Amino acid sequence: MTAMSVALQAGRPDVGESFTIRIPDADIEDLHRRLQMTRWPDSIDDDWTDGTNLRWLQEVCDYWAQGFDWRAQERDLNRFPQFLLDVAGKPLHFIHQRSPQPHARPLLLLHGWPGSFVEFRHVIDALTDPLAHGGRAEDAFHVVVPSLPGYGFSPAPDRHGCNGRACAERFKTLMATLGYRDYLAQGGDWGSHIATWLGALDPACAALHLNLVFARKPRSEDPFADVSDAERARLDASRQRTRNGLGYQEIQGTRPQTLGYGLNDSPAGLAAWILEKFHAWSDHDGDPESAISRDDMLTNVSLYWFTHSITSSMRLYYEQRQHPSDPPLPEYVDKPTAVAAFPQELHLPPPAWIRRSYRLMHYTVQPRGGHFAALEAPDLLIADLRGALASLTA
Repeated sequence: MTAMSVALQAGRPDVGESFTIRIPDADIEDLHRRLQMTRWPDSIDDDWTDGTNLRWLQEVCDYWAQGFDWRAQERDLNRFPQFLLDVAGKPLHFIHQRSPQPHARPLLLLHGWPGSFVEFRHVIDALTDPLAHGGRAEDAFHVVVPSLPGYGFSPAPDRHGCNGRACAERFKTLMATLGYRDYLAQGGDWGSHIATWLGALDPACAALHLNLVFARKPRSEDPFADVSDAERARLDASRQRTRNGLGYQEIQGTRPQTLGYGLNDSPAGLAAWILEKFHAWSDHDGDPESAISRDDMLTNVSLYWFTHSITSSMRLYYEQRQHPSDPPLPEYVDKPTAVAAFPQELHLPPPAWIRRSYRLMHYTVQPRGGHFAALEAPDLLIADLRGALASLTA
């Protein structure tokens, strides 16, 4: 029996207070009322050139008020065992679904913004029970999916300083409390940032799988010396996609409170702010619903709405900028690392750059998908996790 499999048997599914999602009827009725009373702005461009398309958003909000079934989404999410655990003085919400396979490996799945734990709803079953989903017994994982502090059902920090590194410290405590002495961490967006810190700070974090990598450009020699034409083309394409799309970082990193008043009061405004990112960052030819279902998008937006967590979620950008850790990211993470490069991701650094920051062992270019890989291409993410992390921990 390997050291990893011994560690797995320490995992405890009963740690924390059992949690079930149950939004009050009055909150759902209030949402519908607010949506019906929306004061819509004017629009010049009949596309997405200057922001969320008006006609599309009106259609989506009409469906949100009259066709979307939150109770059905709630029941689906409640299939997963959920818990609240006090970590650093605040409850932390998480899914903890153990595999029926005795030698499954613990896997921590970390979301980002404007996502949530909902992003992983279509991958958990296949990861925990691979035999029922086209995999092998050795592909099995025990899955832990937390909500970041200030996101969804994890209450907001009540003091400054909860940046990416501080989030990593909380998840380090979570995994230790669950009894996992070795685990694998997967993430994109903030999840990638936090997973990177876990790889640097937590000896129990055995390997990383990332679908967005914050790799540094070499400063001295020719940065493209070991970069192929195809790799450079992917990098250039990702830079072009974000050329006019990073303004949200400026306001969320400097004045999240001011923005929060409007988004926390108007569900249409909240939907516009979040769904613009689903449109801009996913892999489609003009219709974001061809990449991510309308119900998945609205379940994610509804979670922000019902938990009043949009302001505290955006505040993570402020904490990272105004109360940064030193250094902002580890110089080098000496843990086996796998990277899945989805073609419409926000940043696609070449493997040569990634190797300067991580012990890169596995790199794959995916045929489709974007920033929300677990929602857009769950089959590809599952396959890459199975292949990459199995080899990284063999």
